[in-house]
Amino acid sequence: MIVRRETPADIDAVHRVTAAAFAKPDRPGETPFEDTLLRELRGCDGWMPALSLVATGPDGQVVGHVLGSRGHVEGAPVVAVGPVSVHPAHQRRGVGLALVHTLLGAADAMGEPMAVLVGSPVYYSRFGFRPAAEYGVVPPVPEWGVFLQVRALSAYDPGDPGLRGAFAYADPFNRG
Repeated sequence: MIVRRETPADIDAVHRVTAAAFAKPDRPGETPFEDTLLRELRGCDGWMPALSLVATGPDGQVVGHVLGSRGHVEGAPVVAVGPVSVHPAHQRRGVGLALVHTLLGAADAMGEPMAVLVGSPVYYSRFGFRPAAEYGVVPPVPEWGVFLQVRALSAYDPGDPGLRGAFAYADPFNRG
């Protein structure tokens, strides 16, 4: 498996993987929210092409995708992680693990202070994510609670009051 930046030639495959990863068996043919979200993110100012990464199998076929888009904590720019998509035929083989590790490394190399996501605390703690409340980051939806998580990166300054407060995803996240 290789993890690399997405190219224009990968876009259709990325959407197929995302649609397959989030398909609901009880709603065949319905486009999952995550695929619609990805399409909308591509056209907004939150799109970060350097953080749209694909995992390819031995045959070069796209089997997974992860996106880092522009989010904000009280107006300070941060990386919002997600969606993370792995084709069902390739799940539980370390694809998601490789994608998230690569995204975090790339965001760190770009000088981003933190990565923020909504997801399983059990799963994402393996990447160093901690409850957002520990960093003074507040979810825009109170029900997210412990599911809003933060991973501090090298540029994070714990004394920076600008990195405390309300978290906001790019606009397309707010339409779901």
